[in-house]
Parts: sequence; C-alpha cells; structure tokens
Amino acid sequence: MEGPKHPLHLKYPDLQRSLEVRDAVEKKERLEDTKLANDPRERIDAYMDRLENIFLNKKGHIRERNIEMLQEKIYDAFIIKREHVPESYFQLQQRIARERGQEVESISPEIREQMIDTVIEDQKESLDRWVHYLTSNDAMYPTWFKYLVFRNVTQLSQFDKKLGKFKERTESTVATFPDIYYEPLAQIADLYQSVDKERGALQEPATRDFFNKKFPALYAELAQRSLAARMESGEETRGEWRKYEQGDMDHAEELFDSLQGKGTGWCTAGYSTAEMQIESGDFYAYYTYDKHGEPTQPRIAIRMEEDKIAEVRGILEHQQLEPQMQEVLDEKFKEFGPEADTYRKKSADMKLLTVIETKIRAAEELTSQELRFLYEIDSSIEGFGYEKDPRVEELQAMRNQEADLPLIFECDPADIAHSEQEITDTTKVYIGKLFPDFFNKVPSSVTHMYEYFPDIQIWMRKMEIGGLSRAELKLRLRDMWRYHDSDEQRLLDILPISREKQEISIVILSLGAMGFTRGATKKDVYKRAYELGLDLLPAEVGPHLRLQYIDQPTDDDVNIGMESLQITPGIRGLSLDSNERVIFNISGDSMFDMGKRISATYGYQDSNYLEHQNFAFRLPGDRNR
Repeated sequence: MEGPKHPLHLKYPDLQRSLEVRDAVEKKERLEDTKLANDPRERIDAYMDRLENIFLNKKGHIRERNIEMLQEKIYDAFIIKREHVPESYFQLQQRIARERGQEVESISPEIREQMIDTVIEDQKESLDRWVHYLTSNDAMYPTWFKYLVFRNVTQLSQFDKKLGKFKERTESTVATFPDIYYEPLAQIADLYQSVDKERGALQEPATRDFFNKKFPALYAELAQRSLAARMESGEETRGEWRKYEQGDMDHAEELFDSLQGKGTGWCTAGYSTAEMQIESGDFYAYYTYDKHGEPTQPRIAIRMEEDKIAEVRGILEHQQLEPQMQEVLDEKFKEFGPEADTYRKKSADMKLLTVIETKIRAAEELTSQELRFLYEIDSSIEGFGYEKDPRVEELQAMRNQEADLPLIFECDPADIAHSEQEITDTTKVYIGKLFPDFFNKVPSSVTHMYEYFPDIQIWMRKMEIGGLSRAELKLRLRDMWRYHDSDEQRLLDILPISREKQEISIVILSLGAMGFTRGATKKDVYKRAYELGLDLLPAEVGPHLRLQYIDQPTDDDVNIGMESLQITPGIRGLSLDSNERVIFNISGDSMFDMGKRISATYGYQDSNYLEHQNFAFRLPGDRNR
C-alpha cells in the first residue's frame, strides 16, 4: 500500500522537479551506483540527505566549517543589497530625529553609508539566529521540516502584534528577519509530522484545515496565542518539581499536556519534541501554584541528555530565567553535584546582574567589581536563554561610560588614552583605533586594550608551551571535558613539539579590531598583523592554548596565527583530504554542545575569514626568546 505523501510534496509540488533536487538525485545515483525510482518522496529525501550532510553533519566542527564557508552565499541570497535600501528609510530617520527635537536638514553620504551598514548588519544577525538554531542540537526536528521553516522565514519580516501577522519581505525591506517563537514551531512540527507518518491524517477536518493554512499565517496565529498566554513576571515562586523519566512515553505525554496553553515558549510544547527529549534523557520542570494551590504554571525546565544537563530554560524572552526563580533553581542544582558546575556560573551571573539592576534603578553607586562585571571585563555574563540577557545592554546604556572607566581600571582619567598622541609612559588603558607598529610603540604599562569599549577588546595573555611529550599532549586533550575530535588528535603526529618549557605572550584580536570591516583573506590578515608589530605563533600553541584557555567564553573561537600545516597522505584515519593546508582553531562551548575543543580549519593564503572572527598572534616582546 502506498504510504502518505511527503509534506514537502504536498506544500511544494514542483520541488521534486527543481534543479537542486535533480542535482541531489544525480549525485546519490552516481555515488551509490543505483537508480532512484521516479517517486517524489525518494527524490525529496535524496535532497534532504544532501542538505543534512552539509548543514547537520554529525561532526560538529565540519558542520560549523560548512556553514561558515556558505555564510556569504546565504547573505547574498537573503540580505538586502546596498542599492535597494529605499529613500523612504532615510526620510523616516530624519522624521524620527525631528520628533526627538533634532533638526536634520540632510543626511551626508558618509552617514548614509553608515546607516546602510547598520541595516545590513542587523539583518545578518537576525538571519544568523535562525541558521544557528535550525542547525543546532536544540532544534530536534526532521531535516525536511527545518528546510520548510527556513524557506518560509526568509520571506518574512517582523511580527506585527496589532495585526497578528508577519509582514512579507521584498528586495527593499530594511527590517530584520522574524523572531524565533519556539513553541509555535514545535506545534507546527507536530502537525506536519503526523501528516508525514499517518496515511489518514488529512482526512481529519481539523488537521486538514490546520495543514492547508500557509506557514506564515499558521506561525502568526500560534505566535499570537503563545504571546497572549505567556504569564507576565509573577510573584509566586512556591511550587513543585516534577521529574519526567527518560524513555517513559507516558511521561512525555504528561509533560506535553502540562505545557499546553501556558505560553512558556519552550519547544517541548510540541508533542514530537517532548517525545524526542524524553528519549534522550530525564526532564525536570518546576510548576508554581495557581490560585487554587495546584502546581500548574511551568516556570523552569532542566533537560538532560543521558546523565548530563543539556539545557536550562525559563519563560522570559529568549527563554531566560526570571530573577525571582533563581533561588529555586540553585536549590535544585544541589541534587546534580559537579554536573551542575557549568550552570552555577550562569546562576551566579544572573544573581549579580539582578543586584546591579536594582542598584542602578535606585540610583545607588556601583563598586569597582560590580562595574567590571557589568562591562564584562574579566568574563562574559552568561544566562540560561538562547540569547544574551537583554538587561546587560540596557544597563550599560544607562551608565556614564567616561565616568565609569577610571573606577573600572582603578586609574586616573589621564591614564586612559584614545589615540597615539595621548599615549604616555603611564598609560594603563588604550581605547581607540590601532595604528602602524602599535604593539611595538605601546608601553608595557598598558594592561587593557579596546578598539571600542566594551564590545571590541584586544586580549593579552601569557601562556606556557613545550615540556610535554606528544603522548602527554594527546592524553590531556583527550581527557578534556567532552573532548571528542579525532582528526586533530592525529594531526598532533606531524606537529613540531618543544621539549623545553617556555613562556610566551600572545594577543587575541578580531579582524574588526585589525581594521577589516568586511572580512579578509588569511594573507591579508597576516600582513596586517606584521604591520601592527605582531609575529606568527608556533603551531604547538594551538593544543597548549586549548588546554590553558579554560575560561574561553561561550561561542567564542580563536584561529591560531601560525604557519599552515601541510596534510600529507598516509595519516591513518584522518578524514581531512590529503594535501590540504590547515591552521588550528580553538572554540568555547558552542550551539552544537560539543564542549571546549580544538579543530583544524582551512589555512590557505586565500582562505576567507569574517570580521567578527578572532586570531591569536605573538607579542613582539617574545621575538628573541
């Protein structure tokens, strides 16, 4: 008996005949030396397999590299072109300025270009959020559903809450891409997957009506319901924890039922997602008491994968935790022992951020340590949601930055320089553009450097290399938290190793800080580094920095400015192609939940890097060591 039609074939009947599907089918037939049946499901599945291999590759570092390589093509396809920014946008900005009491007769060409840059960067950031989410382990949907979602959301603008719909994008749309509403996505996935698996699903009138709605209308309808149901910051914190045990499908159904109509924003509000999450591990939810004294309102979620905490979520925007629920979560963490250590830092950060918010809104003075925390001088502020806690940026904007700087760095205002001319022998902080031979000219008294404070920092740190045998280096990397890359372990077999320990000083800076506003090739990056007074690092810095950079921020990565390693034939088990040239890259905990790791990335002269990416180089004081 013929099975149900593929949901993508029902939604897009011409997809199976498209050029991209034909290419995927031909490649599959060629690689497997077979002939696919002229069946829409088989043809579409071949295309989904190809997309999955590129964007959802099980090897996280290959997945990230593929996405990075395709990023510019994605931008070119969906981001507004500079020449398409309409004149009405600039007229609107003038009108807004006038309403604020600022009379603006005209906008200069330079300012227009800056405004266009802002529009483009905002669109890129909002599109990146969708790419990151749909390619992450948190989006537990089939590949074909992710394709359908991306195909639709790239045609939409922001959600109009008054009209209850998403605005459509045109080539002149300056607005960002729509926000991600996790709960509605999960609910749509539930319905579409039932159509995919159950032959008679579309015979049900409610299912048929639901499925026949266009995705934008359905997404808008469910987003409106979710926003209306979401509980505003409630004062009630008393409640009960409920554990839903791994593998118990009755518990999966109970968990799903408990979230319906509660506006949590959690993707677990979709039944299929709840099933997959329960299959992966236990799920803990905290419910506060309603007016009848019953624990019915979900406020905190802890999702496990086997015996590890996979994520912690609250019900604020982007699934951040409500400040008043912090104590409840901390008490629960005691049950998890060392496994909760990673999340305790997030908990402590959120507590301190709440204290600082209270003090700022009460016009109370902040201590030097509180200011260092708020401006993220020593480490990033981490929360529990998908994105950074919006309070960080809001509270920073409320501060007088120039008045805060001397308190933060415990120095006189005169010891903070903003240009080459302002630098003296006592300068402690430099905030400004880098200039030729900067790292040879800046005095050793400078301990903090920024291009823009606090967003673009130039990190300096000392580290040790050498002193470990090749076997010891491999063992320590293998024993790192969730370390499981194998290619890089094998690359250590061709890595030059120093027997003697030595201390070197390195600097970590972004391409943006180096003056590249739209990315650059490796050749140009290295040339600029030399112009600034920096040197290349020995290749063994890669594994040693991975071992020593324990406090590397989440979703941060550092490319090692080194001579490329040549991949020669015969390295057994290496999945990288022979004769490739690579450099090391170290990364913090990422959206792919791989832990802190070391990877190999392309190291050709014309390899491209984006303006936000970081490089590490050697400071000039170490040249003669």
